[in-house]
Amino acid sequence: MFGAGNQGRPGGRRARLRRAAALGLVGAVLTGAAACGADAESDGAKEPGADGKAPASTPAGDAADSAGSGESAESGGSAGSGTGGTGALSRRDLTGLAFTDGEKIGKYTAGEFSLGAPGGEDYTAAPATCQPLVSLAKGATAFDPASEVHRNVDVAEEMVGTTVAVQLRSYNGDGAAGVMKALGAAGKACAGGFIENRAVAKARYLKVEPVKTPDYGDEAQAYRFTILDVKGTLKLYEYLTVVRSGTTTLSFRADILDTKDIGKVPEEVITAQWKKFEAGATG
Repeated sequence: MFGAGNQGRPGGRRARLRRAAALGLVGAVLTGAAACGADAESDGAKEPGADGKAPASTPAGDAADSAGSGESAESGGSAGSGTGGTGALSRRDLTGLAFTDGEKIGKYTAGEFSLGAPGGEDYTAAPATCQPLVSLAKGATAFDPASEVHRNVDVAEEMVGTTVAVQLRSYNGDGAAGVMKALGAAGKACAGGFIENRAVAKARYLKVEPVKTPDYGDEAQAYRFTILDVKGTLKLYEYLTVVRSGTTTLSFRADILDTKDIGKVPEEVITAQWKKFEAGATG
């Protein structure tokens, strides 16, 4: 993922330009990651043996994915009710439950991604079992989202600062519960490391470690990723927290354009998004 950045937010152009320069440096770091196999092996990373393709997906239908369709979850239902679910929320519904463009969360500001959703279908993992740790986009598991909304949260004035990709996805049937099951299996199977493939670069994950989860929703998972740089000497860190409420997952991926370990996804971001989601889903 590495630095989703200040995108699509009024007044954020200068910060976006500064961050773009930093992203160029990080991109250069990651481009040669595939060549550092020997160094990574000495640091304990395991060489993946699969082809990196995501598992086959089961289409969830796209009727609820239209922002203008007005379709919603079952009448009288709540996004947070039960441990499974039947009907997915529409994109319009999710938009009303997500952060708005320019919304303040403490020192952070939310915005829309002007360049599309982060960690899309072109981000894959080897072995493929690890795919849910890289991205929960369509094709990541056997359950595709019926609708999804993405927000970028960061400090607009900071070029090298914490960035959180906040992604709400809703599923038909028991899809959300299935996604969480696949994520948990990936967390265990890929604890010793894996390769993240993207369009022009590769990243080597050295460790996948479970960390404390928030007490929200029907279930939650959280992970800390240790990622090796091109020279096999510097370690970078990312954090992922996913909360499921009924048919919907709320995903928070935090990183920083630095070797600093930020320690966790900022609690204020998770709490603010959860409270907004819960209030809207039960209102």
